[in-house]
Amino acid sequence: MQREQISVFDIFKIGIGPSSSHTLGPWRAAQQFVQLLTDAGVLPQVVQVKVLLYGSLAKTGKGHGTDIAILLGLSGDDPVTFEVDQVEPKVNEIITSRQMVLGDVKPISFYKDDDLLFLFSESLPFHPNAVTFQAFLSNGKAMSATYYSIGGGFVVKDGEDNNARAEVDLPFPIETARDLMVWCMKTGLKISEVVMENELAWRTEAETRTGVLNIFRVIKECIYRGCHTGGFLPGGLNVARRAASLNKRLTKGLPYSNYEEWVGVIRQSGNSFQNILDWVSCFALAVNEENASFGRVVTAPTNGAAGVIPAVLQYYIAFCDGFSEDKIIRFMLTASEIGSIFKKGATISAAMGGCQAEIGVSSAMAAAALTECLGGSQRQVLMAAEIAMEHHLGLTCDPIAGLVQVPCIERNTMGAIKAITASQLALQTNPDNAKVSLDAVVKTMWQTAQDMNSKYKETSDGGLAVNIPISLPEC
Repeated sequence: MQREQISVFDIFKIGIGPSSSHTLGPWRAAQQFVQLLTDAGVLPQVVQVKVLLYGSLAKTGKGHGTDIAILLGLSGDDPVTFEVDQVEPKVNEIITSRQMVLGDVKPISFYKDDDLLFLFSESLPFHPNAVTFQAFLSNGKAMSATYYSIGGGFVVKDGEDNNARAEVDLPFPIETARDLMVWCMKTGLKISEVVMENELAWRTEAETRTGVLNIFRVIKECIYRGCHTGGFLPGGLNVARRAASLNKRLTKGLPYSNYEEWVGVIRQSGNSFQNILDWVSCFALAVNEENASFGRVVTAPTNGAAGVIPAVLQYYIAFCDGFSEDKIIRFMLTASEIGSIFKKGATISAAMGGCQAEIGVSSAMAAAALTECLGGSQRQVLMAAEIAMEHHLGLTCDPIAGLVQVPCIERNTMGAIKAITASQLALQTNPDNAKVSLDAVVKTMWQTAQDMNSKYKETSDGGLAVNIPISLPEC
């Protein structure tokens, strides 16, 4: 059986909010369908396209921007490069004109209400996040394909191998935390060093470093932008953005004009326990308020949990002397390996596992990364990841009105604080005394996911989503 090989750039992807599974994944699926038509040589013959959304994509798709993502993906736009301030104008143009340029090549009529259907009561067996594209050609024939958005921006085409990417010879193949620990003990390498050695199977070290630093660039720009943007979040809940006002209070009027100077001001603000707690919350709020506003974010490992790792990384940079390229790369590589272990052994999709699969996994990733960067042993790193996830087990996904806002945004602050606490516990503990392994927690998380009622898996059919009476305006 071919095992899934996951790179740091599979776990961390640049995209647009608010959801990796409901926005980035469907966007990529739409792009893949356009490419399918192109490869078949039939794109110029397409006269109509219909889109069918199933399961969780149907039930919370509007709140998650699934329809928006699909329109942009079919139009040939890319989530990495598309200007975020053009999302609303471009989509409004398609809807009002009832015209779309498929793949930026073939103009077709597109009536959103008729051609993009939310099948609320239907679900496909492989995964709750399913979308079918149908293209009707001028010669009377048709082509269709179904895709599954399986979490974190990963997309699987129905009928194709989940692990279809060409396999490479990794020097350190890893499926479980135990595998990772074995390689560390055999080689003496740190976890981040093991990851870098594996990345060399795909590209040079210089290319990996450049790519990771580009991921960090997007993260720091997102944090900084979020800490300086006020107002209310879109979607109808009228949730006020809090990061900017919190940042203003914490910086106490000290001058700065860019990110680097801002970090200096953060350090000057003091390192009292309360001050650090406020800052960590501010960092996490900033990212997820950007995410909820269709801003540019990095899946870490998902969009709904995109604020945890940036918040802990920013804590490391500002309060633990972590502001260097080597330290940042080390942090990101370690985090990515923990994320890949959870994806291989369980899931990073809230539609499959509830919020434990998103906030829980991101907290475990951040805890592990911080622990290695603060000098923890390899076993302490895995212990930190285990502690963080152990105290997220069973966390449900119940977004109010299907929006990635309440309780999602505050949950990122909780995940970040838990990650730092888990790291501190691991650093002060002899791992010989640990009773629970990371692999046991991964297994338990997957069992919990399977036992969890579907209404707590990103459907907005249970929990806070049904107990908070919210009436949204019609779209």
